Amino acid sequence: MASPEAKGPKVPPAYPPKTPPPQKKPVEPPRPQPATSPKTQVAVRRPRMVVRNRRTAALTFRADSWAAKKAAGQAVEIVRGWDYPALDESDLATVVRRLVTVAVADGGKRVSVHLGDQEQKVLVAVLSHVSGAPDDSVLGQVAALATVDSAGTDSAPDGRRMWVVLDAAPRSPRSRRRQRDNGELGA
Repeated sequence: MASPEAKGPKVPPAYPPKTPPPQKKPVEPPRPQPATSPKTQVAVRRPRMVVRNRRTAALTFRADSWAAKKAAGQAVEIVRGWDYPALDESDLATVVRRLVTVAVADGGKRVSVHLGDQEQKVLVAVLSHVSGAPDDSVLGQVAALATVDSAGTDSAPDGRRMWVVLDAAPRSPRSRRRQRDNGELGA
C-alpha cells in the first residue's frame, strides 16, 4: 500500500475559479414612458356617453351588408326582454336597420349598437367608428315613425354617432284611433 506522502502534499490549485459577488439590487428594465402627442395636434374631445341606473346592452358587428338585419333582430330580442309590451317593435327594428345601414356606408370595419332604457323610453345609439360625412337624411326618415320622440347625430374624428329615442309607454285609445283614421295602423 502506498503511503499518503507518496502522492505528494495537498496544494490548492494555482488559479481557483472565482465566483462574482452577488448583486446588491437586481437589474430593473427601464420603465415605459407615457406616449406624448405632438404639440401641434389639437385634441377634439366629445362628451362620452355615460349610462347609469338603467338597463343597457351593447352589440358590435362587422360593417357588412347583413349587419343591419342582424342588429335589428338582436335589438328587438333584447328590448323584448325588458318588458315593454306597448313598444312598437317594428319601429324599433326599422330605426336600428336604417341607422346601421348608414353607419355601414361610412366605410369602417365595425359598427356598434347601444341600447338603453329609462322611464318608458328606449335609446338606440349607433356608432360607425370612422369619421364620415354627416348624412342627416336618415334622421328625417326615422323621425317620421310614430313612436320616435327625438333623433340626432354628431361627428368627431373617432367616428359618427347617431341616436334615436323611442317612446315605449302605452298609448291612449284616442291616439290609436287617430292613427287608425290616418291610415297609420292596419285594419
